[in-house]
Amino acid sequence: MIVVVGGTGRLGTLLVRRLVARGAAVRVITRDAARASHLPSNVEIVIGDLRDGASLRAAMRGVQTVVAAAHGFGDSNDGSPESVDRQGNINLIDAATREGAAVVLMSVVGAAREHPMELFRAKYAAEEHLRQRSGTWTIVRATAFVETWATIMGEPLRATGRALVFGPGTNPINFVSADDVAALLELAVVIPALRGETLSIGGENLTFAQLADLLGRTLGRPSNARHIPLPVLRAMGVLLRPIKPALARHARAAVVMNRHDLSFDDAPLRRRFPELTTTALATAVGRCLQPARSGS
Repeated sequence: MIVVVGGTGRLGTLLVRRLVARGAAVRVITRDAARASHLPSNVEIVIGDLRDGASLRAAMRGVQTVVAAAHGFGDSNDGSPESVDRQGNINLIDAATREGAAVVLMSVVGAAREHPMELFRAKYAAEEHLRQRSGTWTIVRATAFVETWATIMGEPLRATGRALVFGPGTNPINFVSADDVAALLELAVVIPALRGETLSIGGENLTFAQLADLLGRTLGRPSNARHIPLPVLRAMGVLLRPIKPALARHARAAVVMNRHDLSFDDAPLRRRFPELTTTALATAVGRCLQPARSGS
């Protein structure tokens, strides 16, 4: 039995479908069963919460491998990197370790104790806890998901005709498609020889401005980018924290993404696993925006 936490999100859904296609028995832990309605019918759904250790312990029975693919960075206002990516993953690791299950942890390229971005610090804390607590682990690190930022930047373009660019938008950032990350996660789950390894995957280096242009081309309209100055982003990161915490996180993250080197080259990984998919960012953005386009 393979347990996937975060199995109802974009990445988790892709992974669950891959594992089911292999014939694996899959259990998804979610806080709301309705959120799992799109998953294959033979997936076992269990109600649980990363932030509630007791609910996790009940969901671990008979499990061989646990995949920690949830995150607290996205649009949800009831989670955070601290509560989900750090403490939630620690709870999950402890529950899995008690059952003797292997753990595959989803993390981020560049995770570090002193990183200026809270998500990276939280992921690193979870990594460290996993290495200390479990003897059977694999860590998968990925760069920024292009689908996440295509949604954040693309919705204003669709609604107002102007793409939202955070800051100057001239700093190279590595973006990867969730499809490619799911393919690597699948290998990390099914290949026992990868236990004890940290695998890092990326895609293409683009600036926010270049991503805005790509969004415009995908939607068939000029991006007419509207830049949010860094001082405004800093203020948003503080002032919006109590009322719109997800938007405040995005603003704080964007400041870091404009000022720190987030370029990446995953050529060593690609040489080692030539079977991995390589999805062009233009293709990933098109897939991400297509449902909203057809319904607009």
